[in-house]
Amino acid sequence: MLALALGAASVHAGAQALQHGAVHTPDGDIGYETLGVRGAATPVIAVNGGPGLSHVYMVQNDLWARIARKRLVVLYDQRGTGASKHMRPGAPQTLDAQVADLEALRAKLGFDKVALVGDSFGGFVSMAYAAAHPEHVAKLVLSDSPPPAMKDMVHLLPQSFPDVEEADAKEEKALGGNADAAAHASLRNHFKMIFYSPAKRDAYLAKMGDLGYEPAVGAAMSKSIATVDMTDKVKGFTRFPTLVISGRYDMNVAPLTAWRIAHLIPGAKLVFFEQSSHLPSYEEPAKYQQVLEAFLDGR
Repeated sequence: MLALALGAASVHAGAQALQHGAVHTPDGDIGYETLGVRGAATPVIAVNGGPGLSHVYMVQNDLWARIARKRLVVLYDQRGTGASKHMRPGAPQTLDAQVADLEALRAKLGFDKVALVGDSFGGFVSMAYAAAHPEHVAKLVLSDSPPPAMKDMVHLLPQSFPDVEEADAKEEKALGGNADAAAHASLRNHFKMIFYSPAKRDAYLAKMGDLGYEPAVGAAMSKSIATVDMTDKVKGFTRFPTLVISGRYDMNVAPLTAWRIAHLIPGAKLVFFEQSSHLPSYEEPAKYQQVLEAFLDGR
């Protein structure tokens, strides 16, 4: 399983004008929600990680509600998850399908250009969208994103957390043939390894509740992207500015990955978060807001 992010109960502290909607596609409805109101500022579409998870892990604090004070923010659930769970039988789980869903969302909302913020696996989807539709990308943010080719992933959790990995293996074995339960247990154990701060880790784990994880979706998507290589396409990202973010202690997608991505993309800006692992938006939200808004505002 490619566990690059998480899911939990949604929190929108201080949010204004929260709206829900759906985009109708040939494969099914893609559910989304918006925070804030549309104005002169370029709207943001936040693309969540996973695969196999809805966007709710991204709203465990009020970061996006604060970002939405200045611009419209859109969060959506990827096909097969959350509010987009019900798809037609046989609907593909491919990168091309993800890109088509994102383009359908942009068109539905009537945005000419958007700022894409791809978190974890969402960065992979965002790179694919930017390669296919550069004319609709105003700015690109890749936050603890995998590389443009999964074969180049630098993943250090087994080397950094052998004790947690061992406990995870034992728990999965104890669950016997219940593959779904084993997958959910593995994901929860995964969360134990993606925080820099033990206190913030424990607070997150204590409140996150049901992860909303769809193992079959995650497995199918992971399989479909295993051989995808967008390296040459990423080298051609010259029509929009790019910001690359990484937690300094991210052992899930090691900071070397962000370093390499930033050096592939012409003119990309790279920012490390010194007290974060895989979730700097949760561990250092004030800095994350400052860095993101400065980039979005052209400062």
